[in-house]
Parts: sequence; C-alpha cells; structure tokens
Amino acid sequence: MSTLGTLRRRVLGDSSSEPSRAPSPNPTFRDKDGEPFALVPASKLKKLSRRRSKRRQWLVFGLGGLFGIIIAAFFAQQHDVINLEGLMDMNLGSLLDAIPAGIVNDAKDITRHERETVNYDSFTVGLHLQSQGVKARHPVIMIPGVISTGLESWGTEEASRQYFRKRLWGSWSMMRALVLDKAGWKRHIMLDKLTGLDPAGIKLRAAQGFDAADFFITGYWIWSKILENLATLGYDPSNAFTAAYDWRLSCEKLELRDHYFTRLKAHIETGTRTSGEKVVLISHSMGSQVLYYFLHWVEAEGHGGGGPDWVDTFVDSWINISGSMLGALKGYPAVLSGEMKDTAQLNAFAVYGLEKFLAKHERVEIFRAMPGTSSMLPIGGNAVWGNKSFAPDDSHNQTVSYGTFINFKESNSTRSPANLTVDESHSYLMENSDTWYRDQVQSTYSYGVAHSKAEVERNAKDPRKWMNPLETRLPLAPHLKIYCFYGVGKPTERSYWYREDRDPMSKLNVTIDTSITHGEIDRGVIMGEGDGTVPLMSNGYMCAKGWRINRYNPAGVSVKVYEMPHEPDRFSPRGGPNTGDHVDILGRASLNDLILRVAGGKGTHIEENYISNIREYSEKVKIHE
Repeated sequence: MSTLGTLRRRVLGDSSSEPSRAPSPNPTFRDKDGEPFALVPASKLKKLSRRRSKRRQWLVFGLGGLFGIIIAAFFAQQHDVINLEGLMDMNLGSLLDAIPAGIVNDAKDITRHERETVNYDSFTVGLHLQSQGVKARHPVIMIPGVISTGLESWGTEEASRQYFRKRLWGSWSMMRALVLDKAGWKRHIMLDKLTGLDPAGIKLRAAQGFDAADFFITGYWIWSKILENLATLGYDPSNAFTAAYDWRLSCEKLELRDHYFTRLKAHIETGTRTSGEKVVLISHSMGSQVLYYFLHWVEAEGHGGGGPDWVDTFVDSWINISGSMLGALKGYPAVLSGEMKDTAQLNAFAVYGLEKFLAKHERVEIFRAMPGTSSMLPIGGNAVWGNKSFAPDDSHNQTVSYGTFINFKESNSTRSPANLTVDESHSYLMENSDTWYRDQVQSTYSYGVAHSKAEVERNAKDPRKWMNPLETRLPLAPHLKIYCFYGVGKPTERSYWYREDRDPMSKLNVTIDTSITHGEIDRGVIMGEGDGTVPLMSNGYMCAKGWRINRYNPAGVSVKVYEMPHEPDRFSPRGGPNTGDHVDILGRASLNDLILRVAGGKGTHIEENYISNIREYSEKVKIHE
C-alpha cells in the first residue's frame, strides 16, 4: 500500500464508507424510477459550506502548509537548493502519528462536510430544472480552452517511450516530467519553430473524450460540474461530445495535422441528423476564438465547403463562456519577457526558486513555440485599448490611463523606449523577437480593425482574419442565437511597467519592474476589470456592442449578454457556487442553470443581465457604424 494512499485514508477517512449523498429527510420530488430526492436551495448550500469553525479553517491551512513544505522539499531537492534526504526518507504514516488525534479527527470531519457539500452541489442545478420539465433536446458539443485540454504523448522514439499515453500537459505526469526531465519535457511540449508542427520524433496529441477536459489534474475540476448537470437532463456520449484540440497549434495547422475542423463539422452534422435537432455549441476562453474561426472555415469554398447556409442549418446556439474574443492582455508579457502577474507578484525567494526551475527566457521560448497561444495577443489596437492619454475603460477617479499598455520609468534606449500603446507594443514585440516567431505570427494572425463593410467581405476569403471578430462578420445565419456568459468584478491585468533587464546572466532585454507599487500599480502590474484572466473589454465588447454593428452582424444574429458578479465564498479554494473567476465559473450554479436551459430549448426565456459598465465603455471605443 502506498504511503500517500495510507495518508489519505488516515486523514480523510475511507470514502467508501461514506454515503455518496446525505439522506433527504423531506423528499419533495421523485425521479423517473420513483425514487425520492430533495432539492437544496443555494442559500442552504452556502450555510452548509460555512458550518465550520475558524479553528477548523486554520487546521486546513495548517495541514495544507505541512503538505506544501514536504512537496517544496521534494522540488528543492531535485534542483540542489538544499539537501533534504532525511525528510524525503521520512515515513508519512509516522509523521501522521505525531499529529494529535483531535486534529486528525477534525480533518476527517471537515472533509465529510466538504464531501456532502460537493455531492449536493454537483447535481442540484440539473435536478431542479428536471423537476421543471427541462430535458435534453439539442445535441451539445463543447470546445474547451487552453487549460482545459490535456496533451498526451503518442511518440514511439526511444526518448518518448517512457511517456507513451501519458499526459505531458494536464496531469501529475506533466509535473513529474517537468521536475525530473525538464529538457525532455520542453522538447515534447514545444513545436518546431519553423514549421509550427511536431518536432522530429515527437508526437503530442490532445486527449479525447470527456476525460480530456473534465479535470486538469486529479481533484482540479474544469468541465466536470457541467457534465454532471447535463447528465441529469439525459445527456450522455450519444448526444454530448467534447471537441478537444491541441491548443499549441495555429488553426491552420490544427486542420492540416489533425483535420480538427473537418471532424468537428462531421460531429455537428451527425448530431443534427441523428437527433432531428440543431446543435448547441459551448466554448470557453480560447475555445471561443477557435470556434469563431471554424464558423468561417466551415462555409468557405476550398476549406469546409459548407456554403453560406451551413451554420443556419446545423447550429441552434453558441454559448460563449468567458471568451477571449479580443485577446487576453496577460498573453503579451508572457511572450515578451516570460512573465505574468502570477510570477511577477511572487516574493524574492519564490522568484529565485522559479528562476532556478524554469528561467524567464525559457518560458519565453516555450510560449513563443506554441503559435496557437499567440491568438490571444490583444486585438483591436488603439481603437479598443486606448491611446497615450485615454482608454475606453478608464474610470473617473483613475490616476494613470490604461491607454499606455507598456510603461517605462526610464526611457533612454531602444530596449526601454517611451511608453507604448497596444499598437506600438505589438510592433515592439515583433522588433524584439526572433525571426521564426515573427514570421509565425505575421503569417497566421491579424489584430486590426475593418472599418467598412467592403473590407469585412474581402476578409471572408483571408484565413489570417478568421479569428478576429473586428475584421470579419458573423455567419449569415438569422436563426442562430449567441449567449455571452462571463464573470465580472475580479481584478485583471490591464497594463504594465517595465524596465531594462540589466542582469548580466539574463538573456532578455526587459522585465516587469516589480519595484513599482503605488495607487493602481501592484509590483509593476496595473489591474483593471475582468474575470481574473480576460479583461472586460475582451469578454464583453463584441457581445455588448461590436456584434450590434451591421457590418459585423449583417444577418441580425441574436446576441444576449449575461454577466455574473465575482462573489466568491471566502472559505472555498475555488470560489464556491457564486464565483466569477475565468476558470472556476464553469462550476458556478447560475452558469450551469443557463447552459442547461439553452441545451433544453429554453434559452429564449433568458433575459440579459449587465453588472459592469461595459455598455458605457463600448460607446467610447473608436469603432463606428
């Protein structure tokens, strides 16, 4: 028996002895087999999740900290930071014996309450709608985002055999490979810099099926809550499908290597023909950009060849969840200097450890060798993101405009020029990048704005434009319905302060200036509105305004916006049922309710819900009818 298994059973108890669901004392509904069940209101779920004392909360932090120290020690040992052989040889069972029995019992009690909360929350939304007569109607196809899709090795060369059918993105195998075989992991995860395809002898592919996207790593759910609730309405693999993809590839190479869009088209057509109903497409994050590309590819002659009526014939609705339609600004510092707020705001010791494990220049190389992720560089230029004195989403009491996207405290060289807008920042990135990366980006993407209907129509024949909703139009599908669901109210990266990197050991020109912290600036990062990952302007502009402009939506496709405020449960590590976080929103109760209503054919009853000032900001964007 493994020590980790023993530790789990001794601390958390044997889950097999626990009922999967607490008994319902007063059943008010019965399922199709006549078995009683009770619906639990969201208010009771909140009370259930809060039935714990402050003492127990500190116990969770304490036990988590203890486990974190052990894991940190393991990582440290692998990189010769310190020698902790004695600690690594310690038997975890004997370590548990040193913990007072009362603490162990409290940990079991806390876990039991957590399990009860999760079990109630998992199916409650679906059961509630089922009781109202909502059932599976439209076939559902899900297009996940970057973090959602696992990548597994299918290579049979000698260097790859140890990883065969193991996930090198999205599992503990990834972590093990990254720690024990960093160079090998990098070779596998990076695409060929010139072709944008597999390097010689390497074969990484997107994991398929529901397992590809329900959990990122064990215990870290992504789509599992949605799948559970869909199942209560009658969905299963015969009428629901996950269209996972290798997000490292550009869309052009995704079709060239994997025939991804050809297969997606076939799945949609099959779903409609076998059910007699049009399909509902559900996309998240970067998946919304991939789907938008598909809507152009599938109609285009010489590509999907479906013609102008295809979307209207086969697609009922598109549910766009937290879609990065105009990019994610944090993608820019990732490819410029290997940094995001997640790393820039770590303390000095943590930065040292991260640098020793995966240096910033290595992160830059990895990010650039994944051409698919460069689709999330900001789209719309200064018209959307502002100029040197103004940005549409500037607030009244703001001291520094978001319009200067990259700022330099000292601007005295080509490496640290004057403050840059989004347009200027893009040029700066291209000028300071390797030729292979510059060629990949410029031959694959376009980040501009089409200001006339004639330009939009011309772009329908240019695949470089198909990911950009400001240079192309929606399909000519008057019966298509688009639902934009996203979170608001969580601070999100909006602009940055940089400085020249004078470290003689560094291989980069610039780095985020973490010494600057005042007002809206937090260690060189200026936060704005959004869902924690994607800014509000990217999530909301096209839905609230852009697709109401005729040249971008000539068929008058219905577009509804439903914003959800970020109101996390402070005792829940994933935010609980009311989170608006970019990823955790997939487990939000109200989002699941909305998805099930659309899938069940009740989406027309959904009313728009605005929380933010996106409509006010959109009117200030310099894009007009």
